[in-house]
Parts: sequence; C-alpha cells; structure tokens
Amino acid sequence: MTIEVNIHEAKTHLSRILEQVAAGEQVVISKAGRPVADLIPHQPSNVVFGGLKDELTYDDDTFGDPDADILQMFYGDDNAAS
Repeated sequence: MTIEVNIHEAKTHLSRILEQVAAGEQVVISKAGRPVADLIPHQPSNVVFGGLKDELTYDDDTFGDPDADILQMFYGDDNAAS
C-alpha cells in the first residue's frame, strides 16, 4: 500500500512515517500535490570485495606513463632540490 503525505505532515510526523516505512509501506511525499520523493524500506546490498578476481586482466602498459602534473604534485619539482 502506498501512503501520500505533504511536506508539512512528513516533517510533523516523521517518526511515525518512518515506522510505517520500516514495516514495509511506501510513502510518497508531495509538495503542492505533486510527488517529490518516495520513501521505501532500506534494502542493503551485499558488497563482495574481490568479486571480479581472475576475471579482469591488465599488463603494465595498460595505463601508460604517469601524468607529469600528477607526479609533480606528489613528488614536487625535481629542480627544487638542486
């Protein structure tokens, strides 16, 4: 079931509205009768580090030479040491 509330009602009853969302309800927040936001229950995503291991390959030439400006930002100007 979808519940529609205006911004004032959403601000006034935020705790109650969040309880309804946590219970599985969907809430549409409207401004001047036009929907501006949907509140839906949070759905965590499973992040797996290393999920593409052995599926991607590259060699040392893939990225080319480092950019001179970036090297200068990290290591400074070579001429400044002399």
